[in-house]
Amino acid sequence: MRIDLKMAWRNIWRNRRRSILTILAIAFACLLLVFMLSFQFGSYADMIRFSLRIHTGHLQIKAEGYQKDKNIRKVVSDPGAVAEILRAQPRVSDFTFRSNAFSLLSSKNRTYGVMISGIDPVREARVTTIKNVIRRGKYLTAGDNNQTIIGKLLAENLKAGVGDELVLLGQARDGSVAASMLTVTGIFSSGEADMDRSLAFITLDTFNRLFFMRGAVHEVVALCQTLNDVKPAQAAVQRAVDGIDSRYPLRVWNWEELIPGLLQGIKIDFFSGIIFYLIMVIVVAFSILNTFLMAVFERTREFGVMLALGVTHGRLTRLLLLESTFLCIVGMAVGITAGALVTLYFQQRGIHISGAADILKSYGLPEVLRPRLSWVTLISGPAVVFVVTFLTALYPALRARLLKPAEAMHAV
Repeated sequence: MRIDLKMAWRNIWRNRRRSILTILAIAFACLLLVFMLSFQFGSYADMIRFSLRIHTGHLQIKAEGYQKDKNIRKVVSDPGAVAEILRAQPRVSDFTFRSNAFSLLSSKNRTYGVMISGIDPVREARVTTIKNVIRRGKYLTAGDNNQTIIGKLLAENLKAGVGDELVLLGQARDGSVAASMLTVTGIFSSGEADMDRSLAFITLDTFNRLFFMRGAVHEVVALCQTLNDVKPAQAAVQRAVDGIDSRYPLRVWNWEELIPGLLQGIKIDFFSGIIFYLIMVIVVAFSILNTFLMAVFERTREFGVMLALGVTHGRLTRLLLLESTFLCIVGMAVGITAGALVTLYFQQRGIHISGAADILKSYGLPEVLRPRLSWVTLISGPAVVFVVTFLTALYPALRARLLKPAEAMHAV
């Protein structure tokens, strides 16, 4: 076996130019796969993180059935008990409370149905980025009674600006009328059209007073340390809240359940990328196929002599497969090293999307996108290249098994 390894290594350098071109093709494919997969996964992580930080959070605790019909009476009646549970969870980094109600919001000439959301301004700013997407005016503070911040599209529909007064009319938790005059203190633009068109924020104290909540809330929104902590934290919190005495059982929702469209969009983008990568790998495979077919044709007489001297067809096939393996290993080593270096460079420096800075900012996304190198992105792409190129090399190697010594020795 040791002799076969030496022979295979020497054989790949007999036609140095062709071997180098093949190695470079494999290396380029591995480099591109390592970088593009790292860039995709990094972009997905940024997309998920910033989408969740706009409003959703990683986890939400709600009364059973509230997610479906948003009944104002389905509440988390003891938010303090839930808060103690979340504080005891090491995987949960922060949380906030929200209350929601469908209401009519009227300016001088127009009226629209909106979702009024009561928030704790201090906690909300730690959990979400709503404070950072205020485009005009200012964010709410704890003492801002009867003041509101509204979405940009809602402001345009109502023809309202900062300082204007709006009339709120809705139904409180006890069935009474919730009515008040609200002053617009700020206008936000999250980049999500539905949110900017139909959402207005007031302080949680104002909401409790207007909608007669008696200290109850509709949502407890929590952030986890990392995305990997979400599922374990969800299970742990669910077990804990099951023990809370409440009129409505509490359920813990994770971000995938709250916004399934985001995960589906990522999956579609990922699979479309996989198709591109497979096409690229197939091109490299044809390069390998061409290399070894030419090797078989050019070395037919050599193979005939080897067979005449007693070399078995199995050993000849093994030699050719070893040659393809050496080419692939060298190409992968070069490609993985180059891909890791390029990815780490851009991971540190970032890729500046200067032309789309305003668009990205409007969506709460950073102007600088960064790939994220991991063992998965470093190994998975090159592993596919290795498997495909090895399988491709099987055809010319097996073709050599059909050679007959006498005929092969007389080949031109």
